[in-house]
Order: sequence, then structure tokens, then C-alpha cells
Amino acid sequence: MTRVKKNKRRIRWRRLFCALILLSVFLVGLINIYQYIEEKVIAFNQPLKQPLKKVKDAHTFKGDTNTLGAINVLLLGSDSRGEKQSRTDTIMVAHYDPETHKIKLISLMRDMLVSVPEHGQQKLNAAYSFGGPELLRETIKENFGLDIHYYTIIDFKGFEKAVDLLAPNGIKVDIPYEMSSGINVKLEKGKQTLHGKELLGYVRFRHDRLSDFGRIQRQQEVISKLKEQAVSFQSVVKLPKILSLMNTYIDTNIDSSTLLEMGKDILTKKSSNIETLRIPEDGSFENKRDDELGAVLEVDFARNIEALNDFLGEKSVAQNE
Repeated sequence: MTRVKKNKRRIRWRRLFCALILLSVFLVGLINIYQYIEEKVIAFNQPLKQPLKKVKDAHTFKGDTNTLGAINVLLLGSDSRGEKQSRTDTIMVAHYDPETHKIKLISLMRDMLVSVPEHGQQKLNAAYSFGGPELLRETIKENFGLDIHYYTIIDFKGFEKAVDLLAPNGIKVDIPYEMSSGINVKLEKGKQTLHGKELLGYVRFRHDRLSDFGRIQRQQEVISKLKEQAVSFQSVVKLPKILSLMNTYIDTNIDSSTLLEMGKDILTKKSSNIETLRIPEDGSFENKRDDELGAVLEVDFARNIEALNDFLGEKSVAQNE
């Protein structure tokens, strides 16, 4: 075999490997991002016609990608396809530390009342509407002192297909009570094996007293189970199909070398568990109603910055001035 052919084969498998890594780490973002996109599609009665990857060059992002230490990846979803006036209902940060080989996930509640540069007090998800992922990065930095190095935007028109591809035998969950309202499926109480459509309904459901908070808890439960499926041998042999899904539904500025480093830890089980944190943490916020913004979460920033410090490590988060 010639050197050129060997190089081509190496490049091909490197891309497939990166695709598997992306899917295993970012499936968490797929779950409730899909809900937002689906609602918008229904509202406007039109299909999603182009994948977000085609507008990758439209996003300005100034995160420092030259870091040699831990990295933070902004995970979000949008139906804008490059339009300026859009919002994301899902805001998460994936944290990877190459020294400890740990992957951690932070869920940021969209209704937190924050200071958005040049726009005053707004809900956190409004920052994306005003200035895309870059303004959202700046807003998170200003309010929580957390540096974001990369971004990932996910379009979930194909969520059910992705889940069924990774877990054809379904995912086992213990449903605490009957769920049906607003999710287009009926889920019975008790231990169940759910497939793509049912699993989507399980993590979308919010018509209970916990609302979005309960939904985040269910998402965190499903994250680890999907990750186990994504890094299994069965998923490795499905790499070509996985690559096709990645090319269609994910746009990211993460470089291949960083993905390979993360993937090595995932596939060698060094990153065996994904630790999770929700911001704001319990007892650190109040539910308020703003005359212009509606329902908001008024946050104790000092307490939540301390929670981030404890979760990520003292050197990962700057103090809010």
C-alpha cells in the first residue's frame, strides 16, 4: 500500500473516530435542544431545510483555544440557521480536564436574570438572540467568571434516529409517574425500556411541580446511559452512519486533536463517569416576575460562583467582581 493510500485511510478513520467522540460527549445537548427546535418548526409549519454546519463561518467566537489545561465547551441549540433574532432554550458547558481525565457537565438555567454586555438585565438565553455564541460566552464570563474556549451548536431534527441507532434495544429507566401531557406519547409508571420517541418524551416532560428542574434531572440520568451506548463496540461498527449524523446536525469549532484527546479518555474508560451540576444550585435563587421579561430566576452569584469553584476546581473560575 502506498504512503498516500495509508494517509488517506488514516485521515478517514480519524474523522470517524472524531464523530464517535462528538456524539458520546454531546448527546446530552441533543435531548432538550430538540424540544425547542420541534416547537419552532410546528409554530411556523415548515421543515428545517439546512443543517447548522453550513452557517459555521457566520459565528464569531473569541474563546481562547490555545489553552493547555482544562477546556470548557459551550453546548447550545438554535433553529436560527444564521438568523440574528433567535434564542436557545438549552445552555450547557462541558468541562474536560486532561490531567484528571474527567468530563463534567454544567446545566445553566435559561431564565436566570443576568447582566448582558450592552443590553442590561436580561434572561441568560437572550444573550444568544442579541449576539450569538460570542455574546453568550461574554455574558457567562461576566456573570460567573467562567472562561469558554469552544462552542457547539446542535440541530435535533434527527434525535430519535440518533438514539435508535446507538441503542436499538432501548434504554431502561424508572418512570416515577405517568407522563403524557405535551410529549405526544404516553409513558406508564414503573420500569420501562424506551426507544427514541419515548426517550425523547421522557426527557422533554415538564408538566409537573418540578417543571424545567425535573427535566434537567431526567436529562442527567439519561446522559450517562447514552454515553455507555455511544462508546460500545456496537457503536464503533456504526461509525459511517454516525459520521453522517454528525455532518448533518452538529456545528463546532473544536479541533480534531482536542477531540481525539477527549475520545482517548472516554474509550479507555479513564473518563468513566460524567459529573453534573445545575446552576443556580438549590437555595441560591428566588423565583421573580419582571414586568418586561416575565418569570425569571434572581440568582445569588457569589454562592453560585463558589459552587462552580467547588465543582471545577479553584483555578477554573474567576471571582465575580
